[in-house]
Amino acid sequence: MKQGFEMAEGSLKRIIAVRFHPGDDVLLSLQKLCEEQNLKNGIILSAIGSLDGAAFFNPVELPDKKAGYGYSEAVTIQGPIELTNASGMICHDADGEVLLHVHISLSDRYGNGHGGHLIEGNKVLLTVDMVLGELEGIDMGRKYDEELEVPLFAPKQL
Repeated sequence: MKQGFEMAEGSLKRIIAVRFHPGDDVLLSLQKLCEEQNLKNGIILSAIGSLDGAAFFNPVELPDKKAGYGYSEAVTIQGPIELTNASGMICHDADGEVLLHVHISLSDRYGNGHGGHLIEGNKVLLTVDMVLGELEGIDMGRKYDEELEVPLFAPKQL
């Protein structure tokens, strides 16, 4: 297994603020926005709002995988959900296609906390407000790791 770290250094080039509307799929809308804005090297600086139910993945033990871990079946929550935070990276593959890696923190109607890896199907209830940052000087690549059998962040200096 690899030791150490991979890193690149850069700065913020551009800030994009966006509001998604009721019924919008958060992940698909973010993907479309990034493609339209040619945003392939970025981060989510802030994201809050509300969802009409929620679905996400979390890591679980998977003995058939080389690393012994992978993602669960979708965890789902019904009813109105507060999106207390979303954070993540706006990356791309070797062909330049946008690849998002977004995690969410949630609160249900009883104040119970939930969270995990954002997947398709999370619909905006009232609003989801995001602020995105485009990075300069950093190539936010993402590639499949054969050893761990998952796509991983692969930053490079530009």
